[in-house]
Amino acid sequence: MKADAAQEIARLRAEIRAHDRRYYVENAPTISDQEYDRLMAELREREAAQPELITPDSPTQRVGGQPVMGFASVRHAVPLLSMDNTYSHADLQAFDQRVRDALGVMLVEYVVELKFDGLAVALRYENRRFAQGATRGDGTTGDDVTTNLRTIRALPLQLAEPAPHGILDLRGEVYMPKKAFARVNAEREKRGEALFANPRNAAAGSLKMLDPRSTAQRGLGFFCYGAAGEYGCATHRELLQALATYGVPVSPHCTVCHGIDDVMRQCNAWQDKRHDLPFETDGMVVKVNSFHEQKLLGATAKYPRWAIAYKFAAEQATTKLERVEVQVGRTGALTPVAHFTPVHLAGTTVARATLHNFDEVARKDIQVGDWIVVEKAGEIIPYVVRADVARRTGAEQPIAPPTACPECGGPVLRSEDCAAITCENQACPARVKASLEYFAGRRAMDIEGLGAAVVAQLVEKGLVRDYGDLYTLREEQVVLLERMGEKSARNLLAGIETSKQRPLAHLINALGIRNVGEATARALAATFGSISAVAQARVEQLQQVPDVGPEVAESVLAFFANARNQETLAKLAQAGVRMQDDAAGTDAARPQPLRGKTFVITGTLPGVARDEAEELIRRLGGTTSTSVSKKTSCVLAGESPGSKVDKARALGVPVLSWQEVMTMVAGYER
Repeated sequence: MKADAAQEIARLRAEIRAHDRRYYVENAPTISDQEYDRLMAELREREAAQPELITPDSPTQRVGGQPVMGFASVRHAVPLLSMDNTYSHADLQAFDQRVRDALGVMLVEYVVELKFDGLAVALRYENRRFAQGATRGDGTTGDDVTTNLRTIRALPLQLAEPAPHGILDLRGEVYMPKKAFARVNAEREKRGEALFANPRNAAAGSLKMLDPRSTAQRGLGFFCYGAAGEYGCATHRELLQALATYGVPVSPHCTVCHGIDDVMRQCNAWQDKRHDLPFETDGMVVKVNSFHEQKLLGATAKYPRWAIAYKFAAEQATTKLERVEVQVGRTGALTPVAHFTPVHLAGTTVARATLHNFDEVARKDIQVGDWIVVEKAGEIIPYVVRADVARRTGAEQPIAPPTACPECGGPVLRSEDCAAITCENQACPARVKASLEYFAGRRAMDIEGLGAAVVAQLVEKGLVRDYGDLYTLREEQVVLLERMGEKSARNLLAGIETSKQRPLAHLINALGIRNVGEATARALAATFGSISAVAQARVEQLQQVPDVGPEVAESVLAFFANARNQETLAKLAQAGVRMQDDAAGTDAARPQPLRGKTFVITGTLPGVARDEAEELIRRLGGTTSTSVSKKTSCVLAGESPGSKVDKARALGVPVLSWQEVMTMVAGYER
């Protein structure tokens, strides 16, 4: 019976791998998602009955294990070099001239591929089984992300039979498809988290998550674009074709070109076609096809001489600025937003873009009625580059800074030391709505069900004037809101009730004190322990807190001195909102080897995302800051650390690596 079970499990695995290959490599699935899920369910059931037959390369083992504290370092057998970039055809022609001169030939055969906008990785297969995967890192040493790579469905855990035995060292790119990027950002926005700026950052962040189960939910993709060896092939194109027969996903958009003119035609063709792809690409990679010629050309210390990346310039469009709307944020800041005739740009239709502030409007001399040039910063965020002043007719209207709030008509204030213009009316409906949305956000009081639509109705119907009023809402009031039945009303009120027990740092962050963000809120909570202590603190006491300088201290003092804010805080206290942190049951009850130490993190840490590193430091008693000062205990430096390391050394502040910090806390429960 055991032999029969093993045979059936092997059959199911082979069938599932074949379907994975048809879906991810050949782009020609032959069964529905439902049928595929049924096969996976059957395999899981059979393996559960015979757990001794489970192997690491089984399709069921893509997600498993518990979160880790960090990633080990991996030294690449063959370094992963960077690639020289160009934005012009003239540079491509110069590259071709150098190649032809070095080889002594009149014409070179090139391969032109898409330049994937993701994260480069090195994969090692041993006897056809996926053994290890690592990030590029500095090109010589990367992070071991094997567990997270195993969650990517496109990446085969076992190669097909034509693949050679022994070691196969591959190179590829992990990317996030556009649909997955939109879904992930929508989920983050719903939770009140910062949005990813582009799919590249999202892919990199996902691959460096410490919990592989979280990585699995991101929907990452993978393409192989090369290997560390030739593996019996004469050309790069032959190698890619061979890898595809092994079941490795290879982009079908790879073209052999005869001469640089053919290369430039391919680059031009993809300038617009790229927007139809399901993933982002920011250029084309041009490689000499022959491995023999690649060896003759060699490499510099940084770049191969046989390859170059042609980067697409940011796509721009010219359109008519129809009007400028002034939006009011939760702090009262007035932000001008440009509304223009819709244009198709970088694959989507855009019709609005922030103008940031009125100083920026004046600097660019933008007027309503202007023809403006718009592009997408990072291919994602619409951005007004400039006005085409040569096309003005005289009918354009200058954009004057507002002298009153456009929402409530209240007075506005122009700060002397920054470009912001703010509405000073704390009862302004726009400010109240924005502050309530922020108050309910995931990193604040985390009130489920209190989204923008519900907030708007609560304010417009006069049920809520500030976040203190949330805690006096009754079911008979809430149930009358649009699209709010009895069950939804009870769930919302339950969420509000649960929020009363959020940690002090969450409450301080939720208050929306100007210049006080999440990190500063945590530092204030850790230092003072209660709202009343923060409210009574003197300016010199506040400035002893990490991340708190004169400007932040003045903001804190001004907030707690405001009579309306005092009234709101009293409502919160009366409603039973937790206004202080208790040591019992909190991180203070744990061993805290970093207590009293303030860390500034700079650069990319090996094997851990920055927010996860900050969370670990806080759990072990430390605090984090964004700027280096004499109060800084140490600077935690990763790759490409920047000027903060120089400032730390000038001030005599120790500079440590992530490994050194991990040694400091070794043996403590984390």
